[in-house]
Amino acid sequence: MSNTQKLIAVVGATGQQGGAVVRALQASGQFKVRALTRNPAKHSKMADEVVAADLNRPETLRAAFAGAHGVFVVTNAWEAGQDESKQALAAVNAAKDAGVRHFIWSTLPNVETISGGTIDVPHFTDKAKVERIVREAGFSYHTFVIAPFYYQNLLGAMAPQKQADGTAGWALPLDPERRVIHMGDIAEIGRIVVGAFTQLELAGHGEHLPLVGDFLSFNEVIATLNRQGHKFSFKQVPREVFAAWFPGAADIAAMLAYFEAHTYLGSNSRDAIALANKVAGQQPTNFAAWAKANFAIPTAA
Repeated sequence: MSNTQKLIAVVGATGQQGGAVVRALQASGQFKVRALTRNPAKHSKMADEVVAADLNRPETLRAAFAGAHGVFVVTNAWEAGQDESKQALAAVNAAKDAGVRHFIWSTLPNVETISGGTIDVPHFTDKAKVERIVREAGFSYHTFVIAPFYYQNLLGAMAPQKQADGTAGWALPLDPERRVIHMGDIAEIGRIVVGAFTQLELAGHGEHLPLVGDFLSFNEVIATLNRQGHKFSFKQVPREVFAAWFPGAADIAAMLAYFEAHTYLGSNSRDAIALANKVAGQQPTNFAAWAKANFAIPTAA
């Protein structure tokens, strides 16, 4: 490894986004990679350097960012007791103090602004509000990457469930005929981040770079899967019914209401998607190809 390689520090290196960024940076061969985690002993071989850092302990961050040309920061909205804006401010301040030149923030659309305050999706809007902090910090370069609705959600938090009629599928407060979901394989977000760090003229001045492999309705999701041998169903349920089903369901219902009204990315996303693909250097994987590789096809009876 060359001593002239720029060092990139990655917050959230053990998560899906941060892990994808670490792998892509390493695969590019252009950077020295410092993975930041609260438990470096458990992940000692995941990057060139593995260093302890905790966004809830700002005193750990300055050393974690020391000597870094760039940092990638993602926060986890679902962690108990998390204050994303406080964490983000700590990261921005530590990066400035450490002399970081390029700050990349993993953001999401500002639902409060897009909906005119009629829909509340805090885990989107709170990330979007951090953008102003990043812009005003005065880094030489800054970039905003936008994660999509993960394809992986359909195997995890939103996997098909057994329904009352005996089928496997989804019951959601969403019109399944409306094409509203910008989706993607979150493992591919690292390509955009590498591209942003290497193409400053395209992506170093506050550009928004969304990862989008497909733009689908839920009916199209199910049709794609069923063409591949599945027999999934969908039932649209009233928002207030869904909101009472489990802890956090009301937040998901609000998020889906936002999708239905404005799409995942909001309006006028085409140019940003095209720029992200240009920066990444290739088109992301579409849903059909990803599903074929990742959804286990049921065996014939």
